Amino acid sequence: MPPFWLVAVATLLAVIVAMAVTAVASRRLGKVSVVDVTWGLLFVVIAWTACAVAGGAARSLLLAVLVTVWGGRLAWHLAPRMRGGEDPRYAAMMRDVPPERRLRWAIRRVFAVQGVIAWFVSLPIIVAATTDRPIGSIAWLGLVLYAAGLAFEAIGDAQLRAFKADPANRGAVMDRGLWSWTRHPNYFGDALVTWGIFVISAEAWPGVLTILSPILMTHLLVNVSGAKLLEKTMMQRPGYPEYASRTSMFVPRPPKRG
Repeated sequence: MPPFWLVAVATLLAVIVAMAVTAVASRRLGKVSVVDVTWGLLFVVIAWTACAVAGGAARSLLLAVLVTVWGGRLAWHLAPRMRGGEDPRYAAMMRDVPPERRLRWAIRRVFAVQGVIAWFVSLPIIVAATTDRPIGSIAWLGLVLYAAGLAFEAIGDAQLRAFKADPANRGAVMDRGLWSWTRHPNYFGDALVTWGIFVISAEAWPGVLTILSPILMTHLLVNVSGAKLLEKTMMQRPGYPEYASRTSMFVPRPPKRG
């Protein structure tokens, strides 16, 4: 099996190429938010690069397929957002940046940062490419976590899309289906997917040493760029504080009564 340094360098180079393509697309489209579509595809690029370097080993191939399903679905889901203007998050971040410097700013503050984070979160995939241990029962546990996370994310997105498509719900807060159990089923699903991938990798030494990767991803989804960041805006909407008072923010649980 290839040494860790070889897989690490190959995947890092793949991330650099992917982010360079993203920077070109960002310049042509005039929006930084194109990186949101790249985010899921970054993991796909990393997974298949690692699999190629590993010569198509079983565990590496399994992870590449799983990541492709997850990352491809996420990119497909976010792609329609490219039809509108700049995402308000990035617009707020660039408020004081002169137009001629925005691409350079985005490369340093957004593209490079997200590229490094995606590579670090992908360490379980990278390390899995360095071992040829057969797939066992622990990997099946990881597959269950992955499937549950993917289902939470996909079903939650579909429920929200259907809710928004109904004119009768305009201005209302989505509090049905999975959204009645957690205010962020998509972020929770993302976290489960990451932990599932880690468990599949951890079955084969030294995959267990990459536990900081799912911890970082969960931290980001809860406290940095995910749930809590969105909550700051959503709490200003009529009805949302009441919804928040009866619904778990992240980990699903039955809604409170009263």
